[in-house]
Amino acid sequence: MRVHGLAWLGTRTDGYRSTVGFFRDILGLDLLSDQDDFAVLALPDGSKVEVFGPTSSWNRHFTTGPVVGFLVDDVDQAVEELRAAGVEIVQEPGDNYWAHFRAPDGRIYEVTADPDLLASRRR
Repeated sequence: MRVHGLAWLGTRTDGYRSTVGFFRDILGLDLLSDQDDFAVLALPDGSKVEVFGPTSSWNRHFTTGPVVGFLVDDVDQAVEELRAAGVEIVQEPGDNYWAHFRAPDGRIYEVTADPDLLASRRR
């Protein structure tokens, strides 16, 4: 597995509105979507930040703090390598370009393959 960098950050918070406002107004991230306690923001390099509010049904297993997504070439291959190393896979990739795993520190992380982001980082 080759990690190219960080591609994504997700956080679940009871302070949904203030967190989205902070990322948008203070850090200057572009707000791409904001609906039903779930917001997607973008950084200038194309990386994403997703904020999950208390009523969001997405990623309820985000209980260990913000989750960081490592950009890889192939999520399925990365999951197989993680599994072979004895790492717990918390959410399988399925039809997604990402999968969640639990690292030795007990926290949840992600491997993700974003073709557009990969292409921009290879230029």
